[in-house]
Amino acid sequence: MTQEIVAPLDGKVFQLKINPGDKVEEDEEILVIEAMKMETPIFVPCDGVVREVNVKEGEEVAENDVLAIIDEKHIEV
Repeated sequence: MTQEIVAPLDGKVFQLKINPGDKVEEDEEILVIEAMKMETPIFVPCDGVVREVNVKEGEEVAENDVLAIIDEKHIEV
């Protein structure tokens, strides 16, 4: 299963902390969007592996743009 990480607001990618293939953990900060001199951190909703990163630092994004795609990791019990 995959999770799309979408921009919650219009702004500029201020800091990018992931690359394709990186392992991420639930609630890990993966990037920061700057809008109106305010920084908004973006967190991952699940454990997984970064499949795609669709933005670069300094790039303008619009609300609901897909920033990254995460392949969700399922823990077997």
